[in-house]
Amino acid sequence: MDVNAIEVILVEDDPAVREGSAQALDLAGFTVRAFDSAEPARELLASQSRAVLVSDVRLPGMSGLELLAAVRAVDPDLPVILVTGHGDIAMAVQAMHDGAYDFIEKPYSSVQLADVVRRAADKRRLQLEVHELRQRLAHSQGIDAALLGNAPAMRELRRLILEVASQPADVLVYGETGTGKELVARCLHEFSERARHQYVAINCGAIPETIFESELFGHEAGAFTGAGKRQVGKIEHASGGTLFLDEIESLPLAMQVKLLRVLQERHVERLGSVQPLPVDVRVIAASKDDLQELVKAGQFRADLYYRLNLIVLHIPPLRERRDDIPLLFEHFMLDAARRYRRDVPSVPAAHMQALLRHDWPGNVRELRNAADRYVLGLGGALPGMATGPAAAETPAASLADQVGAFERALIEQALRSAGGNVGSACTALTLPKQTMYHKMQKYGLVADDYR
Repeated sequence: MDVNAIEVILVEDDPAVREGSAQALDLAGFTVRAFDSAEPARELLASQSRAVLVSDVRLPGMSGLELLAAVRAVDPDLPVILVTGHGDIAMAVQAMHDGAYDFIEKPYSSVQLADVVRRAADKRRLQLEVHELRQRLAHSQGIDAALLGNAPAMRELRRLILEVASQPADVLVYGETGTGKELVARCLHEFSERARHQYVAINCGAIPETIFESELFGHEAGAFTGAGKRQVGKIEHASGGTLFLDEIESLPLAMQVKLLRVLQERHVERLGSVQPLPVDVRVIAASKDDLQELVKAGQFRADLYYRLNLIVLHIPPLRERRDDIPLLFEHFMLDAARRYRRDVPSVPAAHMQALLRHDWPGNVRELRNAADRYVLGLGGALPGMATGPAAAETPAASLADQVGAFERALIEQALRSAGGNVGSACTALTLPKQTMYHKMQKYGLVADDYR
């Protein structure tokens, strides 16, 4: 534990007690700043201070209770530990009702002081981590950049991911092949407190059944022929972080039993060992098939299904959010141009219409591949484009449709560049605000989607 990340502000007017307490906290690994009165300590404490306050109640000038009130006015979550004399217990209990974290009574031991400060520091550290996480989510384009799309289903998916990311419960993600199930899993990991630890992904359909147990649970040296040394399993490696099990529907029934035990007991046993190893891991499972139907067919264990079926996220297929195709295709072309060091090609209206017509059975992955080929000049006829005689029979988009699509793209680009600020976007496009709002309503554009 990095106790030095949280500073202890100590306020005590008795020099001997102040020196002894500071020394005890210093030996416990804390950085301490000691004061003989409340006023200078109050000046140090601001909102989101990386600090814990320890203060005597009876002080010259401002009292410890007054300091508590002043600190809570600035940051009501900052832990305040009050030190009371004999006979002040009733007052200390009232102070805790007023927001104090804890109190200790004189005389106290060094161990007692260090323990209560350590608990308060742990709480403060967690508070700051959550605050920093929320700030990052609120002020960055992180998840919007990772999961592109303005379709209502995608906006709802992003909202749900941010809502459940820090929940401890396991998650089940449904989506067709190529919709981005692992991308959703990574977002759940990256936007949670587990982001500092490992993200481990396993494709359950890609590992031979004969070695699956060893891969998942690990093994000791000599556990089986060829096991020359100990191997840490994927579950153990993911402890503290996230384990992503893709294609969970492909997991052999024998492994389903063992995975269920891990989820229930939160420990693993390596092959060749009887020693249980505790693991703190969040499991995100993904499937392209309806697991409930597989349960009915006897191909998936009901108990494992109900264990995983706590938080369920559904990723919409690309054909159900066709309006996102131009945005996604442009994004993938820019990425491909950077990787291949090519110029970004223009996309004629007929080509974009072809992309919009295609059903995209491979979903976003197929669209990305199409963008790569297009940038490399290897695309030929894009998916959805008719070839041969049928091509002449395919009606081209009307001029009005093409102009409208172009106008919408320009407005979207301006809003994106302006971070959702309509006024700045109006200036860039030299449009009156009234006209801008009218066109945004016409195309279903919302400024908040670009912030």
